[in-house]
Amino acid sequence: MMRSEKDKMLAGELYRAEGPEIEADVARAGAWMDRFNATVAQSAEDCHALLSELFAEVGEGARIRPPFHCDYGSNIRLGAGVFLNYDCVILDVVAVTIGDRTQIGPKVQILTADHPRDPETRRTGLEFGRPVRIGEDVWIGGGAILLPGITVGDGALIGAGAVVTRDVPAGATVAGNPARIIDR
Repeated sequence: MMRSEKDKMLAGELYRAEGPEIEADVARAGAWMDRFNATVAQSAEDCHALLSELFAEVGEGARIRPPFHCDYGSNIRLGAGVFLNYDCVILDVVAVTIGDRTQIGPKVQILTADHPRDPETRRTGLEFGRPVRIGEDVWIGGGAILLPGITVGDGALIGAGAVVTRDVPAGATVAGNPARIIDR
């Protein structure tokens, strides 16, 4: 049996970002973002209801300030009390998990979408995803970028503007480009 591009995508395998399933999911997420981003003065209850329409999981008290952008939304899990400030981007071709009470500053990018390193393979249009996992009680400063496949441990701090290219241990503080541990 032939596997769909969406099945390959969700498994983290090489896939093409095309086909009826993927295109329908992108359109659904786009329509949702139009509604979500038009509701700047939303109550906590309205925000939670909107997030629950699209995301895989939304913990109690989770909040995102619009504008917000994602690929699919259905691969995002937010723990209780998670907060994302204005203008965050989550490219969720595979799972993005954000633990309880994590706070994320404005313009943070969380990226799971990746591309082959070999130019010949890249030329074919194939891509893949690597999940991002962010622990509980993490603080991520404004403008930080988390690259595909990153795990951030509980209680870690990521400095504003950091480009996180490697896993961050629990309790560590990282900053810079590429982000390096500056305190444990």
